[in-house]
Amino acid sequence: MERQMLRNTIDKLKKTGDLLECNKEVDYIYEMGAVLKYFQNKKPILFNKVKAANMRTIGGLYGNRNILFDHLGVNKDNRNYRFMEALVNPKPYKIFNSGPIKENKITSNIDIQKIIPVNKFNGLDSSSFITAGVMVIKDPQTGNFHTSVRRLQVNKGNSLSALIGSFKLTNDFLELERQGKSLDVAIVLGYDATFLLASQYSSATYGVDKYELDSSLRGEPLELVKCETNDLLVPAHAEIVIEGKLVAGKRELEGPFGELMGYYGRQAPHPIIEVSAITYRNNPIYQTAFPCEEEHLTNGLIREMELYYYLKNIVDVRDVYVTEGGGYRFNAVISIKQKRIGEAKSAILSALGLNKDLKQVVIVDDDLDIYWEREIEWAITSRCQASNDIVIVPGALGSSLEPSHDLRGLTDKIGIDATKPIGNEKFERAMIPGFENIDIKKYF
Repeated sequence: MERQMLRNTIDKLKKTGDLLECNKEVDYIYEMGAVLKYFQNKKPILFNKVKAANMRTIGGLYGNRNILFDHLGVNKDNRNYRFMEALVNPKPYKIFNSGPIKENKITSNIDIQKIIPVNKFNGLDSSSFITAGVMVIKDPQTGNFHTSVRRLQVNKGNSLSALIGSFKLTNDFLELERQGKSLDVAIVLGYDATFLLASQYSSATYGVDKYELDSSLRGEPLELVKCETNDLLVPAHAEIVIEGKLVAGKRELEGPFGELMGYYGRQAPHPIIEVSAITYRNNPIYQTAFPCEEEHLTNGLIREMELYYYLKNIVDVRDVYVTEGGGYRFNAVISIKQKRIGEAKSAILSALGLNKDLKQVVIVDDDLDIYWEREIEWAITSRCQASNDIVIVPGALGSSLEPSHDLRGLTDKIGIDATKPIGNEKFERAMIPGFENIDIKKYF
């Protein structure tokens, strides 16, 4: 049994009974996406027969919070500590001369769509899109390796259009482009939960080598090999690696594409990756993800960590949940142990000011389950009065991924204080003594 990357993940999923295998032939154009969406991207599915393709496909891997925690070796209570501990204590990775990813190599006559069954998901998508690819670059200044999930539009032949998006990656590329230089990249497919989580820490904020961060998170060195056509390092046990470069001075129209919040992102010119090599394992498994929840769940976990540690300096914060309905980005529920009047309002202002993406935040007491929507609705209904407990910040900077912001270029931010008044017995919840110790199986 392998220790790292996708095949290790599949072994674990089979042992826990969390993997669903589909043996019916499935078309990677629309049909596969429909099956993944039916399960809300929360059920890992291995498609063993893909129409007109020579490789299997797996999707829905990392969209279930509980499965993700299990594969990361964390739980609800210790996750923030573990994620922060890895950030401040990076560990060395290990380089090998070769690995399974080198079993097959294509370096000429590359036609991406003929080699890989890249999905087309939504009706107005401009093309097929690689949605689970982790892009690897080397920082031009520090030599650190940075990774991030990027969507990649398949053009003709060996060409991909890349939505590079992130502040750090965009600035590095544009600076090289001004010098007439291209940027070496590699796209990794077939990875595990740890590799994905490491990719979601902000390179611009932390600057840490993502491979060293990965090694710390997984508790052993990440095993890497050198690419065939550039000097980047990639996981030795990945399924597929696409090598190439972001080419200076070239752009191609990318989009529309069914985006994060279920709307289509607009069409715009984006940089081109010219693919120089594709390496893959024997009997490779193509990793896909119905847009756009799997990587956003892990991104939400990092946002929870950041909010948790930032707010700990201000209030006694107990837990933070960056919600699924808010795209794991725009909405948060924060549980605090109130000690003084005004702490909930301070938590609102601090949270909304931490990053531009956060649009709505609800502050509740620590007697609530913040992952249960009914509890949050109950708290807002029974502990909140709009004239006193809702804070509105009009005309703030927001995220272009949120459609109503994109309409105006600004967003209105909302904070809801759904905490009970301190020392008011009227707001004490009715409780059954010993209820938490009831073993219901004894009664039926």
